[in-house]
Amino acid sequence: MNETSDTVNKERPGATLNGWFMLLVNLAFLAIVILWFAHLVRANIPQPSRAPFAATGQSMLLMALLIVAAVMAGGFFTLQPNEARVLILFGAYKGTVRRSGFHWANPFYAKGLGSVPGGPGKIKFVSRYKMSLRAKNFSSEKLKVNDKGGNPIEIAAVVVWRVADTAQAMFDVDDYENYVHVQTESAIRHLAGSYVYDHGEENEVTLRSSVAEVSQSLRVELQERLSKAGVLVEEARLTHLAYAPEIAQAMLRRQQAQAVIAARQMIVHGAVSMVEMALKELSERHVMELDEERKASMVSNLMVVLCGETEVHPVINTGTLYA
Repeated sequence: MNETSDTVNKERPGATLNGWFMLLVNLAFLAIVILWFAHLVRANIPQPSRAPFAATGQSMLLMALLIVAAVMAGGFFTLQPNEARVLILFGAYKGTVRRSGFHWANPFYAKGLGSVPGGPGKIKFVSRYKMSLRAKNFSSEKLKVNDKGGNPIEIAAVVVWRVADTAQAMFDVDDYENYVHVQTESAIRHLAGSYVYDHGEENEVTLRSSVAEVSQSLRVELQERLSKAGVLVEEARLTHLAYAPEIAQAMLRRQQAQAVIAARQMIVHGAVSMVEMALKELSERHVMELDEERKASMVSNLMVVLCGETEVHPVINTGTLYA
């Protein structure tokens, strides 16, 4: 049986020198080489029998120093606020620089370039090892999935994230930005299948009525998935939630019917309370004494007036109460 183990890389600080100081050193070194070159040329002018650039020991050393100066110039780089650079020397991780400013480091640290879209028909080349630590937004596509009850729904979310560990983002996943996109869509699909869209059981969390709880659940699941890539999820929230078009009309009629039932229940409850209050007031103030039959008639008339959907036209009784 083959055993595999994943090595988790952890970020550590990288060593650099002040770029301005090293720039002065490099310029001074280059000036010395140029002055030496000029002295060598002047020394060869009075001797026409010798070539100005004869392969002498000094000229060989001069060429070597010129190469060293050119190589040293390749060690300069700058970092803006909330930027980092991963230092890699011949495949070995040497740390990460997070301090903004002008830096100088070993010129043999990797500086591989990658391409990203830079506009319509344009490609922008950036360093693969320079990473942004700024917060980024990812808005997912509208996904068509089934909720816990099997109803097809459309759902989308926006995720605010940033790189927290540059070593994990660089070495533990192939492409951390694509990893965020794929895992976000997978988490949204899993979330939709874990809750019903609406009208669940009593006190049940639903996608439509419990947005805060659902969003928090999505953020927690995303953090578990993306921690392998060294990504910190700062916020995750649903941006679109609706029934799929093929059942939207049927569900709309269902919601309308439930709304009508709820409204009628409220109206009946209010009417019963008003009738009870009217009978109680008449009895306590001794306005009139009503037997059970007249009370029933009064309750019926009041319920019709209070619960009726159309305007009620009163009928005036010109006779006695019992006529």
